[in-house]
Amino acid sequence: MKPSSPRFARRQPVGLQSIVLLLVSASALLLLGCEREDVEHPVPAASTIAEYYVWEGGVSAQISGNVAQVSVTVEPDQYRRGGDLWAKAFPYLFLFSPGTRDALSDHPGLGGVRIVARHPNGDAISQALLSRGTLTPVTWNRALRIARDARQEGTERPGRVQDLVRWGEDHTDFEYNPSYIRNP
Repeated sequence: MKPSSPRFARRQPVGLQSIVLLLVSASALLLLGCEREDVEHPVPAASTIAEYYVWEGGVSAQISGNVAQVSVTVEPDQYRRGGDLWAKAFPYLFLFSPGTRDALSDHPGLGGVRIVARHPNGDAISQALLSRGTLTPVTWNRALRIARDARQEGTERPGRVQDLVRWGEDHTDFEYNPSYIRNP
């Protein structure tokens, strides 16, 4: 009888080649884990951010840390006619736009976008900050739709503007200047 069953099998000695192969494989895996560096994403220039927005009153941008601050000047007649509701809505009209979505998508180093609606004298009327990652693709589509409806139908249907303000207040850090907005 031949001892061919596994319980009688003789153990093969581990060769030097097997040990070296094992050590090289382990070292390679260890180095791969250690060599991984975080990719640094630069923050874009302010002029690059300003190009994402168009407004007849003019747009200016600056970068503070990793947040883009975009200022738009609003003519006094525009917010007087629309009252507090439109004064609150101005930042959201710009924030929930393809420009903001694209700026955040195109520049991974950008942590957020703040829109400031300004009086011609330089005072901030209202402002809102949308941080990166706040909106998902689904909520971005909803935000774009709400803002579009407010732009297109807001004069005839003020409820569209109210919907935009509510959405904005639920998804941003916002601030209204009580000197310009009586009912914050």
